[in-house]
Amino acid sequence: MARFYSNENFPLPVVEALRRLGHDVLTTPETGETVRAQPDAAVLAFATTATRVLLTLNRRHFIRLHLDGIPHAGIVACTFDPAFERLALRIHEAVQTQDPLAGKLVRVNRTA
Repeated sequence: MARFYSNENFPLPVVEALRRLGHDVLTTPETGETVRAQPDAAVLAFATTATRVLLTLNRRHFIRLHLDGIPHAGIVACTFDPAFERLALRIHEAVQTQDPLAGKLVRVNRTA
């Protein structure tokens, strides 16, 4: 199972569903980092230092950091889906085929 770090805009119900699926998910509020806005590069650096795959809905900025060659422990960039359980399952399935996740960008898109 994956070790994730979800940034501040990631839905808590998805985090909880991923935990039920056996993933280790650390949230931004659990680190105390929500008191101040962090630049995206700092968020990615924190996740990388903690050896955690970043979970984000902020696709554009984190895909750009990946394309810029910033080293990371993995990025899962998701499209928002209000069907939280379904989104968690798509994330779970996507990361199962990507081992190791370090340095990889995994895109999880909303399905119809």
